[in-house]
Amino acid sequence: MDNIKDDGSGVGHPLLAYKNESFLDSPDARSLRILSEYLYPLSHFRREKVLDTIVFFGSARTFENGPNARYYHDARELARRVTEWSNNLANSARRFVVCSGGGPGIMEAANRGAHEAGGKTVGLNIGLPFEQRPNPFISPELCFEFHYFFMRKFWFAYLAKGLVVFPGGFGTLDELMEILTLVQTQKLMKKMAVVLYGSDFWKEILNFEALVRHGMIAAEDLSLFQMADDVDTAFHLLELFLNKHYLEPDREKETPAIAKSRV
Repeated sequence: MDNIKDDGSGVGHPLLAYKNESFLDSPDARSLRILSEYLYPLSHFRREKVLDTIVFFGSARTFENGPNARYYHDARELARRVTEWSNNLANSARRFVVCSGGGPGIMEAANRGAHEAGGKTVGLNIGLPFEQRPNPFISPELCFEFHYFFMRKFWFAYLAKGLVVFPGGFGTLDELMEILTLVQTQKLMKKMAVVLYGSDFWKEILNFEALVRHGMIAAEDLSLFQMADDVDTAFHLLELFLNKHYLEPDREKETPAIAKSRV
């Protein structure tokens, strides 16, 4: 039986439930697995004093020397600049830590830039049959593997104060729309900068003005995001937003997301 352990004496002893791998992998323990994907990252973020993040989304198929290499290099440089700026903030906690989905492509570029700047960097990886393996630039203590997409998405949203979205496919579009929906419906009870990088790509792929014209979103919803075509512009938008909403000394202190759920 899968709940009995033989200690060599010939007398079987029942396993503790939380040490029974067969049970933990069963449908009956699904709620425990889901809870683990909440509590395990939470404990690490608290230990490492990570209060908030800047999340980078983008294609896993954008490589350093590929046809869209410009985006890889720009993501790397932007992550480096964000990390250098964050490292110079007068705060004992880690603010605005670069976070990615943990895999290759734009995700690797973001973690790489933050790593090169000497900062901590987060990777929220998910097990997939192809493409998705943790890149080597993630801080080991902040590298997480998820089974459930929705728990991974929770951690993207939970700590994020800024989002930079580079060109990507189904996954990138899904993640972008998830965040925009949460911001639009005020399910995210915080201010968040959303920067779409590469205006030509985004204007071709997503016709936001058509959504307004057809009455599917309000005209003011177009203010939920901004576009940038170079690292200087993207960094300026992030810096301006974060200073205004989270760093100005006369601003009422924001309750850290790590202490209180903002989702």
